[in-house]
Amino acid sequence: MKRFPSLKNNREFQYVYKNGSSFGNRLLVMYVVKSGDERNRIGISVSKKVGNSVVRHHITRMLREIFRLNNDKIETGLNIIIVARKAAKESDYRHLESAYMHLCGLHHILKESK
Repeated sequence: MKRFPSLKNNREFQYVYKNGSSFGNRLLVMYVVKSGDERNRIGISVSKKVGNSVVRHHITRMLREIFRLNNDKIETGLNIIIVARKAAKESDYRHLESAYMHLCGLHHILKESK
């Protein structure tokens, strides 16, 4: 099984927070920066304010799956951080995917938007 392309350490997260552009909506905040790599990597942050560990891991798994299924629709060579807001707790997969695609459109990283 292949490893999931994710941002791992604090230095990578801080670089994206500092140098990336950010947009947000009711459910998510997305930070994007060009990486120069040929693939996209994602970092997911879900605070304890959102819920207990079961809720946080559920949201993380949904966001990872949304990224995996929609990765071919966005440009390559990006580092992306997704921060879940409190409202994501009551949200289902469909709404999270819609919020994710909305933020991709705001960042102009969708392949169709060029």
